[in-house]
Amino acid sequence: MVYRILNNKLTFSSIILMFCAMQILVSCSSTKDAQKYSKDKQSNKSDKNEFLPLFDGVSTKGWNTYGKSTVGKAWRVSDGALHLSVEGQPKSERGDLVTNKEYENFHLKLKWKISKKGNSGIIFNIKEDTTLYPATYNSGMEMQVLDNDLHGDGKIKKHRTGDLYDLISSSSEPVKPVGMWNQVEIISNRGQLDFYLNDVHILSTTLFDDSWKELISKSKFRKMPGFGTYKKGRIGLQDHDDEVWYKDILIKEL
Repeated sequence: MVYRILNNKLTFSSIILMFCAMQILVSCSSTKDAQKYSKDKQSNKSDKNEFLPLFDGVSTKGWNTYGKSTVGKAWRVSDGALHLSVEGQPKSERGDLVTNKEYENFHLKLKWKISKKGNSGIIFNIKEDTTLYPATYNSGMEMQVLDNDLHGDGKIKKHRTGDLYDLISSSSEPVKPVGMWNQVEIISNRGQLDFYLNDVHILSTTLFDDSWKELISKSKFRKMPGFGTYKKGRIGLQDHDDEVWYKDILIKEL
């Protein structure tokens, strides 16, 4: 009789222990699943915010000449770069290159190389409507690309490399000599604009507020209705008659 009771007690205790062990295992499994789910969510979020190529290095896919559906022959791919060479090209094969897609809040990275006495620019927030805006710069803002030493614009304030063209001068000029690659970053995020040149922060301003409107009113763009008003638009590489190269073009939407 005593043996049976003792045996029953041992059996009951074993059941309790087994139940507790199972609860612990389930709890651990749930925690791991939750951690995995959280990690997956973070991973997905990170994927959405990765830098993506705007230029694949081998073709002009994703781009078009402003106001057209294709890319003119003046722009070609050479040694992994978009190369503008206007020599011998008719006007019909030329023009600014723009992305097929519009961007609003973004972080743009690219490298450029300018020719001797050359002039070009990186234009953004472009409204591609040739009826309203015959050129990219009628609506979009420009980060200047220039041979500061030999091009005439190098003598004009707010027209030098890294300037927000005709609006704000850059705070410094860490530009490399003609024929060398320069690294650029343009960050436009909810009205805040920042320029970087060769890893140096050279310009910061606020877009679309009263101060911005005042800047425009004192610039050459004051006679261009719609300039600097679009919060979303295409990104463009300027054809300013001079040879220029662009490569490693990446963008992250913010």
